Amino acid sequence: MKTIAILTGVLTPVSAFAATGLTESNSSMFVWIFLGYCSFIVIVQVIPAVLLFTSMVKVIVSTVTENFAV
Repeated sequence: MKTIAILTGVLTPVSAFAATGLTESNSSMFVWIFLGYCSFIVIVQVIPAVLLFTSMVKVIVSTVTENFAV
């Protein structure tokens, strides 16, 4: 029992020193340019999708209001 307590007392602080907290980023400017280009492609793809979705909703709403008009 005493050895378990000693091992616990010795090994518990070791995990506290394992994490350094800060990491150093070695990303160059080319990585950030690449990520910006990828996000630009995503935005360019989203804009037509939103326009198509809004026009689809307008057509559905106008069709539903014409069919259920009194």
